[in-house]
Amino acid sequence: MKHKIHVLYLDDEDNNLNSFKASLRKDFKVFTAIDAEEGFRIAGEEEIHVVIADQRMPGITGVEFFEKLVKINPEPIRILLTGYSDIASVIDAINRGEVYRFIDKPWNLEQIKNAIKTAADIYYTRKELKDKNERLKKIHSEMNQFVYSLSHELRGPLMSISGVSKLAKMETNDPNTLEYFEMIDSATVKLDDFIYKMLDFYRSTKIENKATKIIFEEIVEEQFSAYRQKWGLNDVETSVEIDQKEDFYSDDAKIRVILNNLFSNAYKFQKENEIYKKIHLKIKVEGGVSLIEIADNGIGIEENHQGEVFNLFHRATQKNVGSGLGLYMVKESVEQMNGTIELVSYVTVGTTFRITLPSMRN
Repeated sequence: MKHKIHVLYLDDEDNNLNSFKASLRKDFKVFTAIDAEEGFRIAGEEEIHVVIADQRMPGITGVEFFEKLVKINPEPIRILLTGYSDIASVIDAINRGEVYRFIDKPWNLEQIKNAIKTAADIYYTRKELKDKNERLKKIHSEMNQFVYSLSHELRGPLMSISGVSKLAKMETNDPNTLEYFEMIDSATVKLDDFIYKMLDFYRSTKIENKATKIIFEEIVEEQFSAYRQKWGLNDVETSVEIDQKEDFYSDDAKIRVILNNLFSNAYKFQKENEIYKKIHLKIKVEGGVSLIEIADNGIGIEENHQGEVFNLFHRATQKNVGSGLGLYMVKESVEQMNGTIELVSYVTVGTTFRITLPSMRN
């Protein structure tokens, strides 16, 4: 149950203040002020939900009072009491957002009661929205810390397991024992991949973008170094073509999500018996736009699956090498950066993805 609505009424006439308080004190908690200084003091010390001020007062008008009040306490909803001759200044104040509404004098008791209740509803709604936004900011900050801390805490033990397994394999020649360690290595690699996927998923679905200067050559070099360490790439012919002669600003983490997942798919979905496996990455930056194209000669995607491959957990093949997250994360990242993505694929011929991203800074 809500407490009484707190109303501050400012007027330079004692009779009006007393009449207002006497008429409305049963319905609301009423504060009165006979001048602007007293009004500012009350608004700064008390939780006020609705402020009502007379437009015509000596020294300061009601609109001028509200303009200064916004700087002291912008939360209360503001209502102006005015005569017809002041209508032009009132409309201007409403358009600037300093006044919620105005009421003609002499005011009617029921009219002003309804106006106060409606204004208070707006106050409570805004306050609730503000509280929820603050809570969301806190949760977002905590989630950032949780995700990165969790990934670090999980990957540490995994790397230890992997290291111990490699050492153990060096000290045994027993085929059965070596097979067990290979199984351990395979499981740790899969789990490590999944952790990376979760980090990528989190980065790709974050609404806000963090724009930094993007140097594609450096990013691609770092990414390919990681790919060679992870997969070797000795069985695939890779080629890279980068044309960047101008500055480009974008979200580095989301760019890496896009490249990681598209290259990973291009590598994993090669034809098993293909002798000349190929992956080609082309990036061109021109006119404040980056064009990213990655093409392979892999197994391709059937036409009836092409409209669904970007859906969460959708797999376009029965080949058990993916989580169904990769292309969903790519599309999310592209859309978050106001870009577009195009897919061209033919079964047994290969797949090409073309992505267009606008620079985030002019």
